[in-house]
Amino acid sequence: MFTPSPMLLKLLYTRGSLHNTPEGVAFSIKNRLDTVRITRVEAVVLDGKRIGVEEIALDLGEGDVRPATTFNADAAGFTLPVGQSATFHLATEHLPEGLHTVQVQFSADPFGDLTVEVEDSIANLPAQGHKIPRSEKDDYSDEAIRARQRFAEEFSGQQFQHLKQYSFDAHDLQGNCEHFTGVAQIPVGLAGPLRVNGEHAQGDFLIPLATTEGTLVASYNRGIQLLNLCGGVKCTVIGDAMQRAPVFVFDDARGARDFGKWVEEEIDKIRPEAESTSRVAKLQYIDTYLANKFAYLRFNFSTGDAAGQNMVGRATFAACSWILENYKGAPIRHFYLESNFATDKKASQINVMRTRGKRVVAEAVIKRDILQQRMRVTPEQLAYHGQVSNVGAFISGANNNGAHSANGITAMFIATGQDVANVSESSAGVLYSEITPEGDLYISMTIPSLIVATHGGGTGLATQNEFLRLLGCVGRGTVNKFAEIVAGVVLAGELSLGSAISSSDWVSSHEQYGRNR
Repeated sequence: MFTPSPMLLKLLYTRGSLHNTPEGVAFSIKNRLDTVRITRVEAVVLDGKRIGVEEIALDLGEGDVRPATTFNADAAGFTLPVGQSATFHLATEHLPEGLHTVQVQFSADPFGDLTVEVEDSIANLPAQGHKIPRSEKDDYSDEAIRARQRFAEEFSGQQFQHLKQYSFDAHDLQGNCEHFTGVAQIPVGLAGPLRVNGEHAQGDFLIPLATTEGTLVASYNRGIQLLNLCGGVKCTVIGDAMQRAPVFVFDDARGARDFGKWVEEEIDKIRPEAESTSRVAKLQYIDTYLANKFAYLRFNFSTGDAAGQNMVGRATFAACSWILENYKGAPIRHFYLESNFATDKKASQINVMRTRGKRVVAEAVIKRDILQQRMRVTPEQLAYHGQVSNVGAFISGANNNGAHSANGITAMFIATGQDVANVSESSAGVLYSEITPEGDLYISMTIPSLIVATHGGGTGLATQNEFLRLLGCVGRGTVNKFAEIVAGVVLAGELSLGSAISSSDWVSSHEQYGRNR
C-alpha cells in the first residue's frame, strides 16, 4: 500500500462542491486512491475556524447519513471504495460568496492520519433551465428510464418507438452508461469464417461486423475467402503495453534531468508501489522524456485481458505518490497524472513506435492464380499500387499507409463492446507487400496500437458478450486471441479494397451493394 503525498491528497477534494445548506455548509471528497477504511474523523477547519466532530455528519450515498461521532465510536469505521464520494455536512454559519480554505483531518486504514487542505469557492449560479430526469434512489429503474424517455419526447416534440426496445436488464449498465434512456440498434453482419493461424487464435472464426455502411461486410467477406483459399492468415502478437504518462514540473531543465536519472535508478522501488493497486497490472518499464523544465514519465504496464486505461491510471497514481514523497532533489513545483503524452484516444507517432495496447502482425502469401481468378488483379498490380499509395500516405501525413483498417476495427469494436474511441489509436497501420520468388504476393499488416479487451468495460454487456462468445473470446487469457482475430480481419479488408481499387471494381461494388444514388 502506497503513502499518499500532500500534493495527491488535494485531489481527494471535489472542487466546486462547497455550498451552503439549510443546516450549514457541505462539501464532498471522493476516494481516488485505493479502497480504504475511514477509522476516524477528527475535525474540519473552515477559514481557520475549527469545527469539531460533534458538528459533522457524513452522507455516504443511498440514504446512508450518520453523525461522525457514530462511526468514531465504532472501531470498525466504514469502508470507502475507490470512486465513491462522501459528503461532509457541517452545522455552522453560512459562508459568504468568495474563496475559502477547507482542511479535513481524518484517519484511514492503512494510511494513518491524513489531512486534505484546499481552497474552494462559493458562488451563486443561475438555475438550470432544462434538467434531464434522474433518480437518486435507482437511476436504472424502469420508472427513471421512462421519465427520461418522456422528457426526450417532450423536449424534441417527437415520438420514439425503437430506441425504447431492448432485451436486457438496464441495471447491468451501471458503470457503462449514465442517464440511460434507450438503445441505438446497429445492424450486425457476419463474415467468414476466417481461418487464423495464430499463436492464440487457431481455427475458423465467424466475424461479427456492426456497421451501417453498405458493402463493408461483403468486402471483408471477399477478403476472408481469398485468405482461406491460400491457407488462412498468420497472426502474431509482438508487443503489449498500456500507458499513463504523468509530468513533473521543475524550476529548470537541470532539475528535470536529475529527476529523470533518479527515477531510472529507483525503478525497483517504484514497481511494487504501482503494482500494489492491482492483481493484474504489471509495470514493465518507464520511459523518460525531457523538454524545457518538464520531465514526462511514460509508465508502461501489461494489463491482462482488460484494455487497462483506468487500471494503469490508478497504478501510476500510486507510483507517483511514492515518488512525490521520496524524491529529495530539486523541488517539484507541479505534478499532473496525465500530460497528454500517453496520447489516450489520439493517434500519435509515439504509439506507432513504442506500442499502445497490443502490437500485432497479420501476414499471408496470396497465390498468383487465386488472386487473379478471385480479385482480377496480379501480384504486380497490387504491389505497385501499394508503392503509389505509400507516397500519398506520406505526403498527407496519414497514420496508416493501408486502405481502411479502421472500417473492420470499428465494426468489430462496436459488436464486441470495445471502447470505440480507441479506434483513434488502433487505426494506425503499416502495410507491406512484395513479390515472392515464386511470383506470389506476400502481404502483411502491422497494427502497432490495437487496444482491445475481453474483460471489463462493455465486454460483459448483453449482446456484446454474446458476440465475444461467438468468437470464443470470453474468459481468462483470451485477449491476445481476440487481437489476432482482429488483425486477420484487417488484412482481409486491405486485400479486398486494394484489389477493388486496382481492378476498378470499387465504384461498381458500391453501386450494386451500397446506397449510392
